[in-house]
Amino acid sequence: MSSSIIAVIAFVFGYLFGSVPFGMILTRLAGTQDLRSVGSGNIGATNVLRTGHKRLAAATLVGDMLKGTAAVLVAGSLWGPAAAMAAALGAFLGHLFPVWLKFHGGKGVATYIGVLLGLCWATALAFCAIWLLVAFTTRYSSLSALIASLLTPLLLWWLGHPQQALLFAVLTVLLWFKHRDNIRRLSAGSEGRIGAKA
Repeated sequence: MSSSIIAVIAFVFGYLFGSVPFGMILTRLAGTQDLRSVGSGNIGATNVLRTGHKRLAAATLVGDMLKGTAAVLVAGSLWGPAAAMAAALGAFLGHLFPVWLKFHGGKGVATYIGVLLGLCWATALAFCAIWLLVAFTTRYSSLSALIASLLTPLLLWWLGHPQQALLFAVLTVLLWFKHRDNIRRLSAGSEGRIGAKA
């Protein structure tokens, strides 16, 4: 097969992995209300936490992260590094715009970390360290993700991975787009802080 066909196959493969809505599946299995009617209506771990189920939220976080990692590692082992990159893009887009939920998905932070872990684990650790530092300093979860994602392409470039840096520049733009409401609230000073009561 040609490299372009392999890239398309890897992208679709990644998209199908990424579009698995762990938050929806786990909350339905637990018998909670429709996750889309809770809080922000998002399908990610933060909104699962608003249902009051910390273990479900943790499981959602792990599932959303590892589906990205799995897509990258499987595609890479089957078809090579270029396919791993295509699968990473597919998995991230699958989480953001899952076909099963009429293309209304999550904001992508966990899956961003997951595909980063599959492609460059050292940068994934750096992302988490930056997130924790900003979160500890400001107590804003969204701001932590925004800053960590902004620095990720720069870190990849500095580590000598220009193609991955370009990929994550695209993923960062998408992640910021999905956080546009958070950005507006941060600008207005109305964004909720970690640990603050609603």
